[in-house]
Amino acid sequence: MSDITLNTLEKMKHDGDKIAALTAYDYSFASLLDRAGIDIVLIGDSLGMVMQGHESTLPVSLEEMIYHSLCVTRGARRALRVGDLPFMSYQGSRELALESAGRMMKEGGVQVVKLEGGEVMADTVRFLVERGVPVCGHLGLVPQSVHQLGGYRVQGKDKSGANQIRNDALALQQAGARLLVLEAVPADLAKTISVELEIPTIGIGAGPDCDGQVLVLQDMLGIYPKPSPKFSRNFMAGADSVEAAIKAYIQAVKSGEFPSAEHCF
Repeated sequence: MSDITLNTLEKMKHDGDKIAALTAYDYSFASLLDRAGIDIVLIGDSLGMVMQGHESTLPVSLEEMIYHSLCVTRGARRALRVGDLPFMSYQGSRELALESAGRMMKEGGVQVVKLEGGEVMADTVRFLVERGVPVCGHLGLVPQSVHQLGGYRVQGKDKSGANQIRNDALALQQAGARLLVLEAVPADLAKTISVELEIPTIGIGAGPDCDGQVLVLQDMLGIYPKPSPKFSRNFMAGADSVEAAIKAYIQAVKSGEFPSAEHCF
């Protein structure tokens, strides 16, 4: 059992304490993040891009997610471990989602599974939660739908899009989700949702008013060979070690210094 639990995060939201999260995909970085004091380690299907060199997250398999999750589990003992369900490992049916989530928890050691989608996934979320699987939702820019979205674009910019994301967020909470990632949505929309929800929101390109922040580790360290998104920041600049950069990120999130206006939409 990690020191940080879902109850810990809910209390942090209630107390106004910011939640700091980063991705990790291996033992060494997971150990470093844990030692630095990160609250959430996200084993993201972003590994398809930053670890495997794919153009999107779509090629990542459930077996690969389990493998990387287990590597992270060996290193992260304090932080809460959240793992992505990869593309087509849960969309087909509630039963498929339960089987995939069960494997991620039993074989990969994750404590929460993350899936993308709003109202359309609410029944699946409820099905998982009722069977003892904690769920984190993901709204806004949902990378597994990149082709349907027409690329990596900001979501919820018009009134109808914003209303849909708000409705999706409420539907996921009502279905039993315990966390919600908001990616690439306007800061004012993310603020509204964060106030409306009882569960913690974790922003990535969603402004400073989410209950926490997450970045892809390789973006935040400036080591991904392709351009990083607008909402990221290179914390290695001016740091004398990787651990110092990670601690600087955690401090910047906790103090509210990050994200600043230049990282928001």
